[in-house]
Amino acid sequence: MNINPLPMISVVIPIINGEKYIEQSIQSVLAQTYHNFELILVDDGCADDTLRLIEQFEDHRIRLIQQKNSGLSGARNTGIEVSRGFYVALLDADDYWAPEKLSKHLHHLNTHPDVGVSYCPSLFVDEESQLLGVGQFPKLTNVSKQDVFCHNPVGNGSVAVIRRSLLNDIGYFGLNQDKYRKMYFDESLRQSQDIELWTRIALTTQWKFEGIIEPLTYYRVDEEGFCVNLEKRLHNWKHAVSQNYFRDPEFFKKHYTLAKAFQLRYLARRAIKSSSRIAGLTLIHQALYCDLRILSQEPSRTCITFLNAWLKLLPVKLYAYIEKSVIAFFGHKKIS
Repeated sequence: MNINPLPMISVVIPIINGEKYIEQSIQSVLAQTYHNFELILVDDGCADDTLRLIEQFEDHRIRLIQQKNSGLSGARNTGIEVSRGFYVALLDADDYWAPEKLSKHLHHLNTHPDVGVSYCPSLFVDEESQLLGVGQFPKLTNVSKQDVFCHNPVGNGSVAVIRRSLLNDIGYFGLNQDKYRKMYFDESLRQSQDIELWTRIALTTQWKFEGIIEPLTYYRVDEEGFCVNLEKRLHNWKHAVSQNYFRDPEFFKKHYTLAKAFQLRYLARRAIKSSSRIAGLTLIHQALYCDLRILSQEPSRTCITFLNAWLKLLPVKLYAYIEKSVIAFFGHKKIS
């Protein structure tokens, strides 16, 4: 009797000077309850102590690929192209997973053959891996093209487990010196690469996006680094979005201002969590001015963000007390 082996999952971790957290990231993969995986570490020109830390791990499932720095998209593309798994899971070098992550996504994809991208909620942690009491709890089922574009239910770069056949459908070859190199993520983008890819999948394929209910990803938040240049982040989001405009102009005419409003609200939330008080207040007002539909579509989250932005103007200790009390009462806050 022939026994079919369990499908392999390829885990791709792009690394750009990741010495601070790479050990925890790798350990979270090696601790998975599902064992038939390969771990592809893409050294994208690391100049710190990352490689020495990687050398400590002796596991035949680990593969190290080294290349000149080409950015996050380039490192992901390299990892995907050399991978051999039936599914590809993405993990950033500063994040980590719960032990059941791969097994639960495998079951989800095996039992839902029309799902191309499986994802889950995320819990946010600080630099010391302490839970922040906030997280991403996106829509999990009946995800439309509008949901993908306006809300990015996948959430962050350490959540998605992608079907190989989907990647075969959307992969393309580069130009000039990259004409023999397969691309999946757009290497011209330095930020918002994920939303460009998810939107492209939604507009050009029949594959579904669907999530599982358990939060299985721990996403590390660097609020200070995030808020260094909010205007640049918004500009990069606009540029990433524009890459797919030609595919369906009517779709973008209908949904662009709403997607921009949600992006502004997201930036406002992140600014509020940092010391950028005025930025948070400005951004949420810009979001409402951009498209009031965010009030009708998500009234509670929008109103909470608006109220939070004004409360942030209170003395720091008073705001911290109010925030702690709210988290204690409601539990993990759904921020996206």
